[in-house]
Order: sequence, then structure tokens, then C-alpha cells
Amino acid sequence: MGSIIVGRMRALVLAPLLVILAACSKVTPENFAKIQDGMAEDQVLEILGKPGESSSVNVLGVSGTSSRWVGGDTPITVKFVNGKVALKTLDKPAAPEK
Repeated sequence: MGSIIVGRMRALVLAPLLVILAACSKVTPENFAKIQDGMAEDQVLEILGKPGESSSVNVLGVSGTSSRWVGGDTPITVKFVNGKVALKTLDKPAAPEK
């Protein structure tokens, strides 16, 4: 019986924390708008934080990185060439079908 009460109390404490963390996501359309072509990669990291996914390639002295941040249902992808923003996309959720 005691473990049931502890489990319920834990759920009551964790649920609001998860809501707060989701509300504090840096992955927003407002922060997406702050990212400009030519911006340095570390400036983007200051705005969005550490990406959830990132992959890099280096060919003939040209480096390329594709990084993706996901917050809720609005992922942001930024492609860097030699450490500078070359392309950014904001994947808005699909509109509900009528």
C-alpha cells in the first residue's frame, strides 16, 4: 500500500515538472526567426541549445553539418557550411484535416 502512495506522489510531482520543461523549450518560431544566414554555429547553439540530432561531413576542406532540434511538434533543422548557417527550416505541424 505504501508503494502505491509513493508512486502516486511521484507522479503528482513529476507531471507539473514535465509541463514546465516543455513550456521552457527553446525550439520556437520566435527563436527560429532569430537565426540568420551566415550566423556562426555557436550563436545558433546559444539560441536553441544543444541539438537532438547532428551529423557532419568534411569533403575537400569544406565541412557541412546538419543539426535538428525538436520541441513539441515543431522541429527546426539548420544546415551549416564551414560553421555558418547556410539553410534553415521550421517544420510546422500539418493542419488537421476537415
